[in-house]
Amino acid sequence: MNLHQLRFVREAIRQNYNLTEVAKALYTSQPGVSKAIIELEEELGVDIFMRHGKRIRGLTEPGRAILLSVERIMQEIDSLKRIGKEFAAQESGSFTIATTHAQARYVLPKVVQAFMQKFPKVRLSLLQGNPKQIVDMVSKDQADLAIATEAILGADGLVSLPCYQWEHVAIVPPNHPLLNTKSTASITLEEIAAYPLITYDGAFAGRHKIDRAFALRDLKPDVLLEAIDADVIKTYVELGVGVGIIAGMAFDPERDKNLRALSLGHLFGTNASRVAIRQGAYLRSYMYAFIELLAPALNRKLVEQAMRGERDHYEL
Repeated sequence: MNLHQLRFVREAIRQNYNLTEVAKALYTSQPGVSKAIIELEEELGVDIFMRHGKRIRGLTEPGRAILLSVERIMQEIDSLKRIGKEFAAQESGSFTIATTHAQARYVLPKVVQAFMQKFPKVRLSLLQGNPKQIVDMVSKDQADLAIATEAILGADGLVSLPCYQWEHVAIVPPNHPLLNTKSTASITLEEIAAYPLITYDGAFAGRHKIDRAFALRDLKPDVLLEAIDADVIKTYVELGVGVGIIAGMAFDPERDKNLRALSLGHLFGTNASRVAIRQGAYLRSYMYAFIELLAPALNRKLVEQAMRGERDHYEL
């Protein structure tokens, strides 16, 4: 048994069982890939893949169990490589963050700016997606950490820690009737439901809390438009299409001078944005530094404790 065989098995899954593509991805020959996999199966005494003729079509039941072990082994190998790289170059390397549009647009710019000033030799990449997509990116080792609100907490194989809390706000034009309410805290769900609403797609930014709050009051709001981008929501609110509901972090009174915001925390509660790391991953020193820039309470000692499973359970 050797690492090449394990790489071939993992890559076969990633390439949808196409061994020609496996060979291309790993810069080897297709016959060599086939031979190595067959030799591994003979050594283990079980078939890893189901076959139709010479083509593989899927994983057998023992193959699924073997794949889990292969993934763990390869992740540990990757971690060993990262350890070597870190000690060879303490403040240089690459760093990939998977996050949602809202985090990338409204939260991370100042953090990224401070990080790049502190670690100018680090090549930082931002990958955007919906919460489920970014969890998959970290789980599959395509990103070093994920930052989002939904889907991170409780994701299999990930350790997540809260960074900061936020509330939803309603955004309206300056002359909107909702602004005549005596106080923000007195705005009701019924008053909001009287207007067409523009808010996030169901996968984003606490949308489930919005839907649940209306459902508990047996209200069926007219959600006219769903978007993944708060800037899109703002655009349609400025046009007078409806009342927008966005994350509070996405509203800036200076930048959004044509809009007004009304806090909705008393209706939809608070949300926590979280940072998630793959269980057992090796983090380079500058990655810990980035996490602390994002959330000063998350120092290296606390993150390492969480990674080891020492859960005194830090929460905001």
